[in-house]
Amino acid sequence: MEDTLEVYKRPYDEAQPLICMDESSKQQIKDTRTPIPAKPGTVARYDTEYERNGVSNVFMFFEPLQGKRVVEVTDQRTAIDWAHQIRNLVDVHYPQAKRITLVMDNGY
Repeated sequence: MEDTLEVYKRPYDEAQPLICMDESSKQQIKDTRTPIPAKPGTVARYDTEYERNGVSNVFMFFEPLQGKRVVEVTDQRTAIDWAHQIRNLVDVHYPQAKRITLVMDNGY
């Protein structure tokens, strides 16, 4: 853990950016009943019942020393999807980088 924290103390170097990556699966839901619209003196009312409408995966890359974020939403979460995101990071977002330091809290 201490080694990872030391990475954040490095000075910014455009040729060797520090990138943090995280990913998360999110359940998609939709309402099953029409909300009751707001009227003067009351707020709109929504029923808590919902229907499951699939799952999406969110990949997020964050460059803390620059405050830059890249977010990509995919339909699935596989090792191939992860590899495509890494290739996109390297080839599209940081093609000028000589080396990228990638910090992840989980991985394949």
